[in-house]
Amino acid sequence: MELTAVKILFMVFGSILACITSILVARYNLWHKILFKIWTWIRRMKRGVKVKYAKHNGYNFCYFTRGKPGSQPSMLMLHGFSLTKDMWLDTLKYIPKDIHVVCVDLPGHGATTRLMGDSYTAPDQAKRVHEFVKTIGMDKKPFHLIGFSMGGMIAGVYAALYPSHVRCLSLLCPGGIRYQGGYEFIKHLREVEKSVSVGSPRLVSLTEGQGEELLKLGLYHPSIAQLQLLKGYLEDDRPQRMFFIKNFLDLSSEESRYSLQENASKIKAPTEILWGTYDKILNPCGADILAKAIPHCQVFILDRCGHFITIDRPQKSAELILEFHISVCGTKKTN
Repeated sequence: MELTAVKILFMVFGSILACITSILVARYNLWHKILFKIWTWIRRMKRGVKVKYAKHNGYNFCYFTRGKPGSQPSMLMLHGFSLTKDMWLDTLKYIPKDIHVVCVDLPGHGATTRLMGDSYTAPDQAKRVHEFVKTIGMDKKPFHLIGFSMGGMIAGVYAALYPSHVRCLSLLCPGGIRYQGGYEFIKHLREVEKSVSVGSPRLVSLTEGQGEELLKLGLYHPSIAQLQLLKGYLEDDRPQRMFFIKNFLDLSSEESRYSLQENASKIKAPTEILWGTYDKILNPCGADILAKAIPHCQVFILDRCGHFITIDRPQKSAELILEFHISVCGTKKTN
């Protein structure tokens, strides 16, 4: 079947994004990988999280949890595209340990199963998250759902599909919104696209410099430490490039592309939206679009912050999430 021009365009973009991961991770030599894994293990220990697994319908979900369900709602955190549950470790530093928290590797990411034959649109991923929630018993009581970027897109769709399960919703610069005009990240992708040969077996070739420049667009004033941290989060020992191309194509399909905005009016839970003023990946104007569509919605725009909120402003974003949790659920801060 002949590919349409639009599908080719999204395939190219998906391949470019997948290349960012593979090329930048390739810069990590064996010692970098070992040191990052040790550092991550130490931070997991300091945060008091326990890694667990839950199997359902062909998927083995990997997640970590801290604390136990109690009288107050739990928190469920969903990470962004090509990232893993570990991106929330800096956020957990500022969340009281008496709040039950679960951070899961979304299907296809981290240590959770990836099946190339399945669909990974936002609605399909939301349904898998729902199965995960039921498998670990989080469906017994409404919880606080938190999602970043792609995870925010999925979280919003989840809240629309399963309103009785979501006590409150935090969306950090989520995808799934229709924008007018281009944006800086897309402009950079188009520049790379000009040198792409669609007939190439590799589909697209991205240089190390191009990959790092694209990655820098996600941070406010990217430091070497921040870039190393982000590269570490992108690290994965398994073959991944073709999956992330497929993941991007599924997310950008007609069924999924604007799914958050299309489902926004169905979200019943109190909602907060956090967005970085200098986000060059997803336009901050999306916050106003969602605020007009979601009832009971409040917006916080963070200064000195790009797309990767949990890296640029980990403490401030965590404090806003916690304050929102307290205002809705009535929990009290404890050390």
